[in-house]
Amino acid sequence: MLDNCKATGKKHTNEHGNIPRCGVVPRFSDLEVVALSLTAEALSIDSENMLYAKQESDYKKDFPNLISRRQYNNRRKSLFVLTDTIRKVMLNSIDEYEDIFIVYSKPVEICRISRIHRNKVGKTDYDRAPSKWFCVSENRYYYGYKLQAVCSTRGVIHSFDLSRASVHDINYLNDLKWKFYDCTLLGDKGYLSKEVQLDYFATAHIQLEVPKRISSQCSSLLRGSEKE
Repeated sequence: MLDNCKATGKKHTNEHGNIPRCGVVPRFSDLEVVALSLTAEALSIDSENMLYAKQESDYKKDFPNLISRRQYNNRRKSLFVLTDTIRKVMLNSIDEYEDIFIVYSKPVEICRISRIHRNKVGKTDYDRAPSKWFCVSENRYYYGYKLQAVCSTRGVIHSFDLSRASVHDINYLNDLKWKFYDCTLLGDKGYLSKEVQLDYFATAHIQLEVPKRISSQCSSLLRGSEKE
């Protein structure tokens, strides 16, 4: 992973693997922080405690200049743009000729409905505050956010975003037409919109394939029977 990061991120870093800036040159480079972060994601390690415990027990000699967990967490956040740039280049190399993608949404619940009034997460900022919404796939109300993502048929995630739960799925599609082109995008009934389908095809030649609702299918059958 570090070799891939060096090959991909050399345009954005200096000879030491760091983003040029004033101050002391860190012994644990920015590219090493990015590589460690991407490795943890690839191995599905979402706990920094688990990551550092694994390094301490099995790979201590391989990381002689390893920084503290607090420093790693702070630098990982500050290097988000570099990490995302390297990640996108890697994804394009994996799915270079992929022309079929899948868009989907997933509820991210932060607390039970009964605890909404006691919850204080994000309520100070309206644009980022969680909200209550009904999840059709799970047939229940939940309180929190909605994760929107686009992945290839191989399961490689190419784009993602986190929004309030009450934000309609269609709003996520407004940004995708500037990120993808000349491909087929598969989605569920939550992304059904004739206007968006026409706009996608005209703007970026994206074929948005969405199953019709039962009411629309019945209407089509009735019109067909009337013509007969």
